Amino acid sequence: MRIFSTFVRLFSEMERIFAKSTLRQFWIQFPDSEQFLKTWYETAMNSDWKSPADVKLSYASASILKNSRIVFNIRGNSYRLIAKFNFEKQWLFIRFIGTHAEYDKIDANSI
Repeated sequence: MRIFSTFVRLFSEMERIFAKSTLRQFWIQFPDSEQFLKTWYETAMNSDWKSPADVKLSYASASILKNSRIVFNIRGNSYRLIAKFNFEKQWLFIRFIGTHAEYDKIDANSI
């Protein structure tokens, strides 16, 4: 199971990048996820999401969970990424990234 508790600060114009290494660690193990994770990262960094509804406008297939968590399908649902959001402060914490099979073994609402 791959669990990464990483902090990302969302900026309108990103000057510092704090979590790309977490994603990089994953795509080194799963090279077919690389371009999808890069796209997700760039979208997150350049978005001004104020609510889960804003996230859904960018990612219609994202699942909104309790405890400010959102699940993103990566590479057509082969992989899952769970992020915990603080929309007021524009913070995003990557709580989990793994295969769909690994995702099925965790409690996405509490991880």
